[in-house]
Amino acid sequence: MANTMFRLFTELSSRKWVSRLTGSFAQSRASRAMIPKFIQLYGIPAEEAEKKVEDYHTLNEFFTRRLRPGARPIDTDSMSIASPVDALITAMGPLNNELIPNVKGQDYTLEELLNHSPRLESYRDGYMFVLYLSPRDYHRIHAPVTGKQTEREHIAGKVYPVNEKSMVNMRTVLSRNERQITYMAHHCGEVAVVKVGALNVSSIRYADEQRTSWNKGDELAYFEFGSTIVLLMQKGTFTPDEQLSIGSRVKMGEKLGTLVDLEATRPYQRIKEAELQK
Repeated sequence: MANTMFRLFTELSSRKWVSRLTGSFAQSRASRAMIPKFIQLYGIPAEEAEKKVEDYHTLNEFFTRRLRPGARPIDTDSMSIASPVDALITAMGPLNNELIPNVKGQDYTLEELLNHSPRLESYRDGYMFVLYLSPRDYHRIHAPVTGKQTEREHIAGKVYPVNEKSMVNMRTVLSRNERQITYMAHHCGEVAVVKVGALNVSSIRYADEQRTSWNKGDELAYFEFGSTIVLLMQKGTFTPDEQLSIGSRVKMGEKLGTLVDLEATRPYQRIKEAELQK
């Protein structure tokens, strides 16, 4: 009964007008008084912010704050994939055919998540991370690799919350919420950065709408209030860091794993195939 009531309330509160109303307040001067309480409530490390707390004029301006230079070192290995965000890893692992398995007890399909895009074929049997951003986290999204945009897509949808209770009790939240997807080609293949909107997110914005190429660590986009990133890597192009697991916290710029150069490994593969045929 309690779960049924929770789902009903969440359905009612997921209407876009609710998020627009909340977003309007967060962008108003009246919301400025809430910034100290917001910092205290969520234990936000305000000393990392680019500006002093009193220099932010709205709650939204503080929430989408940049950090002071050097606050997030970017992994310098040219073969690494860096975390695009500060986040909790709520799921990670191989994509079983087109399935993203066991995200808070639910399975997702690539077809649903990527809105039936023909590009999903490139990610079949690839690798994925689901990265949850809480209100405490830094909410700017950065390029996980150095690369160029091959495609971008905006998918209109709901704005269900993406906290743990909602992810457990609501059906396939990540595939039903509003999403903005950036496909980025890099020297070993392509990654998909799937930005998933959530309750009270008035928008997901690109840092620069005209930009189509990035160096690893460059600003890509930002959330207005908390949400989730699903990061997808193509089959055979990525090996995860062994120290990471579900429940690990990562900072933007930290190494998630290592790219695999398929072209470099093909001569070896051909030798092994020839040996097997003898």
